[in-house]
Amino acid sequence: MPLEVIEFETAPNPVASVIILHGLGADGNDFVPIAQELDLSAIGPVRFVFPSAPARPVTLNGGYVMRAWYDILGSDLVRREDEAGLRESQAQVSALIDRERTRGVAANRIVLGGFSQGCAMTFMAGLRYPERLAGLLGMSGYLPLAATTAAERSAANAVVPIFQAHGSADPMIQIDRATASRDALVALGYPVEWHAYPMPHSVCAEEVADMNRWLLRVLG
Repeated sequence: MPLEVIEFETAPNPVASVIILHGLGADGNDFVPIAQELDLSAIGPVRFVFPSAPARPVTLNGGYVMRAWYDILGSDLVRREDEAGLRESQAQVSALIDRERTRGVAANRIVLGGFSQGCAMTFMAGLRYPERLAGLLGMSGYLPLAATTAAERSAANAVVPIFQAHGSADPMIQIDRATASRDALVALGYPVEWHAYPMPHSVCAEEVADMNRWLLRVLG
């Protein structure tokens, strides 16, 4: 099933697309206000795409059904991963990128980004996408299926620029998990721009400003 999406364009005939994936229990509306704070006018018209994950039971939350890109099987995000769910959502996110390309935006003018679970899906899908993307934007998340990344990553995106940001006081995804992901990406040769902020599992104004600068650079 195609994902539900919310979209807005800064002006007609967009020359770039930014796809932002929400976190666990949220939906496509979650990052619309933050995207509206960005000033990418120097690039030209930009289309923002905000998909909503399917609803599914989440084991860690007692089987409660909520929007989630994949199941959370337990608090150990390394040893117990929902590989089937991750791969299912990878295909759906890749289809979203394909859709932007059919609408006239080249792959190297598309940024894929996300928060928390959406960050994990950004790394999952973006590193494996077969055409070069403009960049990957990861907020408060981690690298899923890390052990398979080297074998499965796309040669086309072998040096795709990555923005990775995390809160030093994040109680949901500890910053050590994020720095381990950063180090794994750097070890594979990815140019990671790393930022840590004194915040919990959230987004702050300084982070939005840093993202804005990074987006202008990778899409400029």
